[in-house]
Amino acid sequence: MLPLLEMRAVRKTYPGVLALDGVDFDVMPGEVHCLLGENGAGKSTLMNILAGALPADSGEILMDQERVTIDSPTTAQALGIGMIYQDFKLVPELDAAGNIMLGHEPRSGGGYFLDRDGARSKAASVLGELGEEVPMDRPVRSLSPAQRQVVEIAKAMSREVKILVLDEPTVSLTAHERANLFSAVRNLKALGVGVVYITHRLEEIFEIGDRITVLRDGKNVDSLSVSSATEAKLIRSMVGRELSGEYPRKRPGGGEVLLRLERVSGGLINDVSLELRAGEVLGLGGLVGAGRTELARIIFGTDPMGSGSIRFDGRDIRPGSPREAIDLGIGYLSEDRNHEGLLLEMSVRENISLPSLPKVTRGWFIDRKNERAACDGFIRQLTIKTPDMDRRVNDLSGGNRQKVVLARWLMTNSRVLIFDEPTAGIDVGVKFEIYSLIDTLAAGGMGVIVISSDMPELLGLSDRVAVMSGGTLTGVLPRGEATQERIMELAMANLSTARPGPGAATGSAG
Repeated sequence: MLPLLEMRAVRKTYPGVLALDGVDFDVMPGEVHCLLGENGAGKSTLMNILAGALPADSGEILMDQERVTIDSPTTAQALGIGMIYQDFKLVPELDAAGNIMLGHEPRSGGGYFLDRDGARSKAASVLGELGEEVPMDRPVRSLSPAQRQVVEIAKAMSREVKILVLDEPTVSLTAHERANLFSAVRNLKALGVGVVYITHRLEEIFEIGDRITVLRDGKNVDSLSVSSATEAKLIRSMVGRELSGEYPRKRPGGGEVLLRLERVSGGLINDVSLELRAGEVLGLGGLVGAGRTELARIIFGTDPMGSGSIRFDGRDIRPGSPREAIDLGIGYLSEDRNHEGLLLEMSVRENISLPSLPKVTRGWFIDRKNERAACDGFIRQLTIKTPDMDRRVNDLSGGNRQKVVLARWLMTNSRVLIFDEPTAGIDVGVKFEIYSLIDTLAAGGMGVIVISSDMPELLGLSDRVAVMSGGTLTGVLPRGEATQERIMELAMANLSTARPGPGAATGSAG
């Protein structure tokens, strides 16, 4: 069988950076070829060249054994190349059919009018090929992340795609939604489509992949079948070293109670009592929609607290806004760092110093020298990879963006930090750095709350694991008693029963 796609000796440089150094990559019909590497390894650059978003300095691309020149996204689409990015490129107010057929809608009346029935029929046909159903009469903004993902795939399929690139497609999906996505990918394989699958979640590779190529520092370092791969081998290839002690532990354990919630309710949250101690990492587990993020938003003052009390550092507080929480010494790293945690078009320096401007301001003016010195210290401490502190955050990798958010809260001298899905979309090497930083913060006396849907991560980082279900706390497990099975039992506890009233038991906070 001959490849659908071949990329040979592809090279790309930026000022001072060799992004791709003679990379080879190919895709066979009906296969899922997984492309792995740390952030900055060259994966996105290679795929952006394939999608026509970037020009290569040298090398060649062949489609169906013929050399092609891809000088624009339009050219890539015409050749049958589809690219689905982490941030969906959909029109929120249009329905599924409108998005799927956007740019090549069927027309009637001599080409003067849109054929809406024809567009709907064609969109339904494409979805049928994928074996998926999506509501056709609702704006896509009202669809779930998994449904929007399917619309993106159908949009590419409507243009008779031969090669489909999926970039971190499961970051926002539940386990059930991920299973549906994998079903759609298998249907694509059956249709002979070649799929390039980019992910940092190594367990997904063994579930959906056929072949693996690993990039490091812009070079090919490994190519192997999924059947011959192991997680340990892939990690060594990606980072170029062994990562021992994935979840470091320098901290002695919890000290005095730093944060206490007493029967807190508000929105989805119902009667939650919980303690966080100085020097500990408290894991917050549960299924998606259990109320973990909603509880964090109440603590941070983003969402209002209806009843109950919060005691922080020995005094009662009631944060009415994030600004009040920040001033108290509470920081929150949102799961959606791109939209809620960062100002992407502003610089690294501006993003780090924004909540701490009073510290670097003299009178009406910002003391730039003081600001730059403070930011430089955190950039060095957290090893944020950026050409300079005035570079846009949008130009950084996912792991380095997360470090910028962390630097921001360190600059505020926070005593409590809440991490919501801290390593979503982050490569394995930077994950290790984030884990080490969390451990170091706790060892220094900070109280850390980690919300994570990654069970090994939750168990590996936490001194105790508090589990939520249906907006209530169903139990708190010491490290020695926390297992995946026990956490899942507690996570499912309220799902088959009516939601308890305000006086119901919420589980031990011990």
